[in-house]
Amino acid sequence: MPSPLSADRPAAQPPRRGTVDALISQTRRLRGDVDAVRRDAPADEADPEVRWQRALYDLALNQLSDLDGHLAQLRDGPALPPTPAAPAGLPVAPPPAPRRESLLSRVGSAEWNLLTDEASWSGELYQILGRDAAAPPLTLDELPSLVLDEDRPKLTAMVTDCLIDAQRIDGEFRVLLPDGGVRTVHMMGEPVLDDDGGTASMWAVLRDVSELRRSQRAVSETRDSLHRQRHFAQTEHRVAVELQEAVLPPWRSSLRLPHQGPERLDLAAHYLPCSTSALIGGDWYDALELPGGESLLSVGDLTGHGVTVTSGMAMLIGALRGLAMAGTEPGRLMACLNQLLDATVQPALGSAVCCRYRPATRTLVWAQAGHPAPLLFRGGTGRVLTSPDGVLLGATSGAVYGQAEVTLEQGDLLLLHTDGLVPRRGGEAAVQRLLDLAPRIGAARTAQECVRTVVEEFGETERADDACVLVARVSS
Repeated sequence: MPSPLSADRPAAQPPRRGTVDALISQTRRLRGDVDAVRRDAPADEADPEVRWQRALYDLALNQLSDLDGHLAQLRDGPALPPTPAAPAGLPVAPPPAPRRESLLSRVGSAEWNLLTDEASWSGELYQILGRDAAAPPLTLDELPSLVLDEDRPKLTAMVTDCLIDAQRIDGEFRVLLPDGGVRTVHMMGEPVLDDDGGTASMWAVLRDVSELRRSQRAVSETRDSLHRQRHFAQTEHRVAVELQEAVLPPWRSSLRLPHQGPERLDLAAHYLPCSTSALIGGDWYDALELPGGESLLSVGDLTGHGVTVTSGMAMLIGALRGLAMAGTEPGRLMACLNQLLDATVQPALGSAVCCRYRPATRTLVWAQAGHPAPLLFRGGTGRVLTSPDGVLLGATSGAVYGQAEVTLEQGDLLLLHTDGLVPRRGGEAAVQRLLDLAPRIGAARTAQECVRTVVEEFGETERADDACVLVARVSS
């Protein structure tokens, strides 16, 4: 008499052992390859990209391990529980094939006879559900006692649909183990019908998917964390760019000071972003017309990147403009900016150079705070101005900043830049590259052409930091 499990279905043919062995070998080889790649992957758990990759590796290894174990079970034969004796009138299933030791203890099976209320479990199912192998298997009425309260309605609905409507079972629930642990179990089952079409018993395979779900949660959580961080980074970048554009004068054309007289300065500037980071830095340039026709020129760099640094840069520019409009000389102005940074809640370091140009005498008075000195180009040659004393802004309280003065001539060109343009680690050779541009700069007709020359020379290289360049040309 055919088994209820196989009624009206052709008998299953055993898989070819050689084919399954080949699949097992391929699976194990692939698992070894994935594991090797995982071991060689970066180990910086603070990086969300790394956490995401490692979670995917773990999930892939978990799935491949499961596949290996299931193929081994397929090769070695089923591990079904003994079929309980059927009552009179019901078909009797033949005894299962001798059970071999399973290579995977996370898959178990069970059958519940509805007429006798008897149950039979495989040894693996006892392990999955945390039950003593010597204890009798639980009936369908008793099974929910192992399940977490919030999952019991789900299990009850699955079993009811199977027994009453002959629907297949395919769902998960969590069981509470004797040691207080929780295990996630995936259950697949179907009703076994008698000759009259009634449900005689229910057969099911239960699988421990706790580790698989843990890996999937880890992947999901790291993906969500990565998405949140990317969204935050995009938002931060947008805010930083908007703040920078709102504060810095436009650099895509010559800078115009509205009320300059006949001894006006021809001004142009350019901002060169970092090529290795999407974050906006704290580099700035500024040109401001002061009362009496004088001009304020400045460039600077606040250490770091991001919105916090950009907002700090905006604060410094605001303070610098206010102090300059009040008539504060460059040396004293640097001291005030240093005091401002020293008093802020977030510690920060910055460098700056500040120049005050008096057109009546063509005099440039300037001060610097740990910043590269301006370059002066005259008659086809260039030189570095001698720096007055000045330490980094925010480095020490009560710092005093010296001033220097130089008289400019018609046609002179002053170039101010931040150290991202020619990094200091390049030493004098890096600055010399700028000075070597003197013939081309001297031949330029406008400040904008001079800036274009500098950008052509330095703008295409890989840049580890942001940079600004500001050019002021004394009209001839």
